[in-house]
Amino acid sequence: MQSYLANMGVAMRQRKYHLAAMETSRELHVVLGAGQIGTLLAQRLLALGHRVRQVRRGPAGAAAAGLEWRSGDLSDAAFAAEAMQGASVAYQCVCPPYHRWPQELPQLVRGTVEGAARSGAKLVVLDNLYAYGRPTGPLDEDSAANPCSKKGELRARLGEEMLAAHRNGDVRLVLGRASDFFGPGVTLAAIFGERYYQRVLAGKAAETFGDASMPHSYSYGPDVAEGLRLLGTRDDALGKVWMLPASVSEPTSVALEHMARALGVRAGTTRVPTFVLRALGLFVPEMAEMVEMVYQWELPYVVSDQRFRSAFGVAATPAARAFDDTAAWALGRWPRRAAESAAAAAHP
Repeated sequence: MQSYLANMGVAMRQRKYHLAAMETSRELHVVLGAGQIGTLLAQRLLALGHRVRQVRRGPAGAAAAGLEWRSGDLSDAAFAAEAMQGASVAYQCVCPPYHRWPQELPQLVRGTVEGAARSGAKLVVLDNLYAYGRPTGPLDEDSAANPCSKKGELRARLGEEMLAAHRNGDVRLVLGRASDFFGPGVTLAAIFGERYYQRVLAGKAAETFGDASMPHSYSYGPDVAEGLRLLGTRDDALGKVWMLPASVSEPTSVALEHMARALGVRAGTTRVPTFVLRALGLFVPEMAEMVEMVYQWELPYVVSDQRFRSAFGVAATPAARAFDDTAAWALGRWPRRAAESAAAAAHP
């Protein structure tokens, strides 16, 4: 009996050692941010079997196997370095509210870059298209920065600052740029955000800006998350700007029709005049900041993601599937009776 117990103890110790070895051999990936894209990315990394540390300013989020949380301010380089310690790749998916960009975004970017430099983690940065201003053709990796807004000027300056840090050998990083988001879990968006779903599922018209007949690219959230993950897998991608896959590139009016059809409703559109945005901005600071960005819907605003597709051998999710999956998520989030009443009103 004693021999059996002794052998059992040895076996248990060996199993614990084996499990510990497996745990330490799995790569640690750090997701900075717990918003729309950060959450999708963390879920994707966990599904692939990685250890994931997710960092946010507020308290820890939901628990999950393989996931740990850190809370703190990433503009503090010392905290950022500690949060990224031991990571093979870190993903910067944090963005302050629109009206706080001048005060918070530079410190956030610099703290994150310095933290990655100290920790040795490869840094993948989620960026947008504001630095390009008013395009004269499809936007791609060779498009020159030509900002026409305060937020665009800030993004262009910080983007060049980050790329210069890579060129100087201070940090290893790459920028992935995406257009306006839509998809499951995306509630903060200019067109396909929470307000859109609440309106159309209640039988109201969808709101648009500028000229809805102009072609516009929209990036599907899960594709953005997967694109960032892929950028972290290749050292030859570092030091560059990449256009992440865009699932939809068509007139906004057509995209709205496709989404409404997927939701099972008929919804008209109504254009929100710029003066209304200014008026709303007196009460909602984020709305005031939208005014200078309306130009994106006043002319063709299309992303060419061909270089990314060729380099990584992937394509964006087909638009029809992206709309269907988004609609299934939205119908599960907002009251079914609202959708049914809207459909009944549209089909008397």
